[in-house]
Amino acid sequence: MRTPCLVLLATLLPLAAHSEGPGDRLYATGGVTQIEGAAGGGLTPWAIIAGYGTRDQIGVTAFFTRADPTDFDLQATGVAVGLYDRVEISFARQELGLGSTVPGQTIAMDTVGLKVRVIGDAVYDQDRWLPQIAVGAQYKHNLDMTVPSLLGAKDGSGVDWYVAATKVWLGGFFGRNLLLNGTLRATRANQLGLLGFGGDRNDAYRYMPEVSAAVLITDRLAVGAEYRVKPDNLSVFAEDDFKDLFIAWFPCKRVSLTAAYVQLGQIADKKDQNAIYFSAQINF
Repeated sequence: MRTPCLVLLATLLPLAAHSEGPGDRLYATGGVTQIEGAAGGGLTPWAIIAGYGTRDQIGVTAFFTRADPTDFDLQATGVAVGLYDRVEISFARQELGLGSTVPGQTIAMDTVGLKVRVIGDAVYDQDRWLPQIAVGAQYKHNLDMTVPSLLGAKDGSGVDWYVAATKVWLGGFFGRNLLLNGTLRATRANQLGLLGFGGDRNDAYRYMPEVSAAVLITDRLAVGAEYRVKPDNLSVFAEDDFKDLFIAWFPCKRVSLTAAYVQLGQIADKKDQNAIYFSAQINF
């Protein structure tokens, strides 16, 4: 998997050199980057396409995210390309430091994503009830299955499939812009895939809902919350849902900064894993 990922990076990065700046879409309409590399919130992908590119432009983003749960550490880096506000291609690497659970051990996973906007425009279709709808897939490959296999994971690779619907109401919340998103994900992943895919309790796809809400306090400052339902495939340890409260600042179209308080629940043998989450995104 390492070689295909390098090839993908070599394909995406030259597109940044040919982009003509961040693009002409409105501030914050590219969202931020979720931990698996797709445009959206920090936890869940939205139907929007990465970057600020319009139907005539290419948008490119790069991101870095770090969270420090009580007994672990988690970081992610990656890039995404939005092609003509229609197609998104992304690559991200997630790394989970296992702390006192397995001292000195880190699990890494690569995620390659594809998203296609099917219908609607989240912002400009103000006279229609129809949201922007996109379908997507995230191929995930765990680079070290030693720990996940010991826990009962069946596979080291898997594909998450999802459909997302996003709608922005301009001035829809006491005069402020309101964004609502719903995503339905089909997945076999344990802790996003960092603990492998499938398990002794369940090895089939399950359909997991994810929801997000955000209010733009100003054109460049947003606050919101997310909730992501998770499968529970391994009998050895429970897996809890993810939830967060976030604030995102867009000082200019080139940069966005996000901070969040995240509740991750139980991870492996550690309960009540809460974290402060920070993410930075650069738009080309």
